[in-house]
Parts: sequence; structure tokens; C-alpha cells
Amino acid sequence: MAGRQALGRRFGWLWAAYAASAYGTGLGFGALPLIAVLVLHSGPTQVAVLAAAGRAVGAALAVPLGPWVEFRRKRPVMMAMDLTRFAALMSVPAAFAFGLLGFAQLLVVSVVVAAANIAFNAASGAYLKSLLPPEHLLVANGRFESTTWTATTVGPPLGGAAIGLFGPVTTVVVDAVSYLLSALGIRAIGGTEPRPARSGAPRLRAGELLAGWRHILGHPVLRPLLFNSIVVNGLIMASEPLLAVLLLGPLGFSPWQYGLAFAAPCVGGLIGSRLARPLAARFGQHRVLRIAGALRACWPLGLAFVRPGVPGLVLIIVVQFGLVTCCALFNPLLSTYRLDHTDPGRVARTLTAWSISSSAAIAVMTAGWGLLAAVTGPRIAIAAAGVLLLFTPLLLPRRGNAPLDTGKQAASLL
Repeated sequence: MAGRQALGRRFGWLWAAYAASAYGTGLGFGALPLIAVLVLHSGPTQVAVLAAAGRAVGAALAVPLGPWVEFRRKRPVMMAMDLTRFAALMSVPAAFAFGLLGFAQLLVVSVVVAAANIAFNAASGAYLKSLLPPEHLLVANGRFESTTWTATTVGPPLGGAAIGLFGPVTTVVVDAVSYLLSALGIRAIGGTEPRPARSGAPRLRAGELLAGWRHILGHPVLRPLLFNSIVVNGLIMASEPLLAVLLLGPLGFSPWQYGLAFAAPCVGGLIGSRLARPLAARFGQHRVLRIAGALRACWPLGLAFVRPGVPGLVLIIVVQFGLVTCCALFNPLLSTYRLDHTDPGRVARTLTAWSISSSAAIAVMTAGWGLLAAVTGPRIAIAAAGVLLLFTPLLLPRRGNAPLDTGKQAASLL
């Protein structure tokens, strides 16, 4: 409780808003593909298109949003993105109620939500940097990370139960309402926020669209971190649908076993996120970042050796637990490093560029691994992703760029 008070009332409202949307997203996990299958009777190709195109097109639409967010007050942008996601998602149950729901609408909703996610994350990162002093950023990012994994642990099982009891669009409604609650929480933060000063021409210039990428690619540490992140996240996410096909198909796992295999390891997310501060304080932020980044690449190859029955289920839980723990340790350190080494005047553009790169990479790799699985089978495709992941630590930066010693400063809050 003392740590929460140390970050102040305004951060408390920001955290509450984040928690509301995180739990809504957890409850609504996979809702649109599920509706496509159960309601519209879509096939595997359409479901893959829904997953990949939503990310890819949403990322393309988000390109001009970075400069747009940068030169506006961040709280109104965050509330606008929350309301946009609320309206987009609520259109699904509305159309379903009148018998008008179609695949094209699900695709549009997926694109709109993906673009709004990128804009919201850029605005929230910039706002967090202005809200808290540098020594508190790792504490805040650790709390966000732990909230994410808590929501991921409890959300999907509850969402599945809600769908079974109340119908396929139930979790979409819950997810939509969570964004409305998030907007209300952000509004409750209060206080004044100065309008960011803009130098140069009043209109958006083409060069500003690339400002985030120029900053990342010109930074000796952020550049390799970006390449490492997009490759690791892309390979992990590309393997997930293939693992679902393997487990629920040839290996004969029941839906509850499949849910348990991915929900139980999320406890590791709580452990990893809470270890970030003390480990950074003791060993240094950059060293822990490198070690956690390397360790998270060692686990996914084990998924290629899963077998039917209880031994296979135990193997998945162990592998996923190790992966989630390492990711939850790595993520808040990465988020803090990005904020520490980005000027306040270009945080939104940098975070937008990072999110767009990640979303595009995941979309491309998901489509590519789907084609590979069609030719070789899901197990071989999962193994290929696992082998490639073993080489990704080579992309991590070898030395830090004189990072702020946020780990030791964060320890003072414990």
C-alpha cells in the first residue's frame, strides 16, 4: 500500500483505468475469431485473415497517428481511443441482435480496435513519462505488467464460461464496457495538462511520420531491442494458432485442458513482473534486461515435443510458465528503458513506431507460419520457430547506453 501511495492519486486512477480495460480484454480474449467460427461458420482461412489483416491494416492506419498524438494533450486522446474501441466493439452485439452481423464487419472492427490500441498505448506511455519522475517508471511499468498477467490468468476461463452461459457475443459486450470504464477512470485523473509545443510548420509533414523510426534506428540500444522484440514476439505469436491446431486436433486435448495449459502458466507473469525492481536494483537494469531477453528465447522449442495426455499437458505448463516469467521480467524493463531514453517531445511517435513494427511483424509471421504448417505440418512449423528463437539473443544489445539507474532508485520505494 505504501508503494501505491508513493506514486500518487493520479497514477492510481491511471492504473485503475488500465486494469479495467485489461480485465475486459482478458474476458474477451479471442472473442472475434470465436464469433466468426460459431456464428458466421467461418473456415480456417477466414479466421487467419481476421487475425492477420486486423493487425496489418490497423498498423498501417496508425502510421499518421504518432505525430497526431504527439502534439495533443494525452488524456483526451486516451479517452477518445477508449470511446472508439467501445463504439466499434458494441457494433458487433448490435448487429448480431438484428441479424445483420457479417464477416466484413468483424474485419472492420478488428482493424479499428488495432489502430486505436496503438494510438492509446502511445498516448499512455507519453502521459506516464510526464506524470511520474524517472525513478518511479519501473515501479509503474511493473504494476501494469502484473495487472496484464493477472487479467490473462482469470479472464479467458471466465470469458469461456460466460459464452457458454449467455451466448457468443457476451464477452464482446464486457470488453466494450471495460473501455468505457477506462475512459471514465482517465477522466477522473483530473489536473491540468499543457498542450505540447509544436515547432515548425503547423501542418503534419511527411518527415514526422518517420520520426519515431529515425529515433529508434539511430539509437545504439533501442535499435537492437526493436529488432529483437519484433522477431521474438512474431515467432511466439505465429506459433500460437499452430499449437492450438495441434493440441485440439491430432493430440486430442479437450477445451478445458487447452485453457488450463495457457491460463496456469500466467502465474509466472506475476512472479516475473515483481522481480523486475529488485533484480534491476541489485544487478543493474541493462544486465537483467539482457539475461531475461536471452532466457525467454530458450523455452518455446519444447512445445514441439508435446505428446497426448497428462505428460503433454505438464510439459506445456512448464514451458509456458518459464516463457511467461521471463517475458514478464523483460517487458517492464524494456518499457522503462524506452521512456528513459526518449525525449518527451517524441515519446508518442517512438511508441507508435514500435507498436506498428511489432504488429506488422506478427501479422507477416503469422501468415508465413500458417503457410509453412500447411506444407510441413504444425509440429515442424512450431519446431522451426523454436529453433529460430534460439538465435534471437544475438540481436540483444551488448552494452547499455548509460541507462538511468532506475533499478536502484526504484528500490527506495520498496
